[in-house]
Amino acid sequence: QVQLVESGGGLVQAGGSLRLSCATSGRTRSSDAMGWFRQAPGKEREFVAGIIGTGYNTYYAPSVKGRFTISTDNAKNTVYLQMNSLKPEDTAVYYCAAGSAGGVGYVASWRYWGQGTQVTVSS
Repeated sequence: QVQLVESGGGLVQAGGSLRLSCATSGRTRSSDAMGWFRQAPGKEREFVAGIIGTGYNTYYAPSVKGRFTISTDNAKNTVYLQMNSLKPEDTAVYYCAAGSAGGVGYVASWRYWGQGTQVTVSS
């Protein structure tokens, strides 16, 4: 059974930083494609960042490009999302995703999801 265990969410002031972690277990490995999505109240779940293990290609939503960085530690089977220069509009529940069957930017492409971790940015 695939499990994604997230940590690192919390409350920060605008301009601050957080690092989210997603530890994987089961048939999914961090060396496979991994993604981060977020969902704010009243909004659709949206793509934030993705990484493809082979070649380590990364992809970012325009709203976070230059501020967020996705990376993996395959020895720990963990994917990270480093979030810098946080803005109030970054406030959302952040979800780790695994098992991509298509384009990483689409919710429907992913088979497995973490439980979500709340990120709140105050101003």
